[in-house]
Amino acid sequence: MISVFGSVNMDLVAYVDAAPALGETVTGRAFSTVPGGKGANQAIAAARAGARVAFLGAVGDDDFGTEMRGTLAEAGVDVTNLRTVPGPSGIAQIVVDGGGGNSIIVVPGANGAVTAPTEAEIEVISRSDVLLLQLELPIEAVTAAARAARAAGTTVVLTPAPVQPLPAELLEAVDILVANEHEAVAITGQADHERALKELRGTVGWVIVTLGARGALTSSDDGAAVWVEAPRVNAVDTTAAGDTFVGALAVAHVEKQPADQAVRFATAAAGLSVQRAGASSSMPTRAEIDRSLSAAGA
Repeated sequence: MISVFGSVNMDLVAYVDAAPALGETVTGRAFSTVPGGKGANQAIAAARAGARVAFLGAVGDDDFGTEMRGTLAEAGVDVTNLRTVPGPSGIAQIVVDGGGGNSIIVVPGANGAVTAPTEAEIEVISRSDVLLLQLELPIEAVTAAARAARAAGTTVVLTPAPVQPLPAELLEAVDILVANEHEAVAITGQADHERALKELRGTVGWVIVTLGARGALTSSDDGAAVWVEAPRVNAVDTTAAGDTFVGALAVAHVEKQPADQAVRFATAAAGLSVQRAGASSSMPTRAEIDRSLSAAGA
């Protein structure tokens, strides 16, 4: 089983030809509200990729909270321990440009109320094979969840986004770190993602740096950088591509796929997601991922 201790937001998505500069007003092409949040996205991605998934986090007592709880449940995610707290749910304001690129502002809402895992949540984490973490919950809560997982022998996968300084006690409890190239450079202060990968590899057992349309960079057992190419696709919306990658990677890890095949599996899933609009709505099923890999000869 995969447990996800993380955020759930309602994504408020505006589609434009070109994103506005500071002080500029532009006319959008379309607008949609889509359940998202890095935690919920990763949970749905993992469920669609074939895993049994439990979600741990919080929504508000508003209409967004009700809708997001329903979306997770409909995707097959166990929401038994999803908290409802007074006040608004988290939201993410997203602008998607004509090339599929995006910029995002997150307002935590109910996510900010998750300051520590509850006893029930720790029990779920302890029974899991993998715990997925991100940084849209308070850092002290993320650290406590990681330590609980490490104590139980549960594999900890961290997505360090939104990027911020990482406490040593959090990194020490992480087994797999998945960062995009900008996050990896920001965390380490290194000049490029290859140097950042090497530095992070000295702290975390398995490091993967995602490179968008160029694929992903990971490290072999001897520390050398290994590049996994991404499939060539026409990107419509890159929102949640990274979360799709992580959810699929977790499934591959639970299935004990070899490391290089696990990264290919995750890359194929992300490649499918960018061809559709939205976050959770864009994530592929297991059958779609398998067909993509088969077509690529992987």
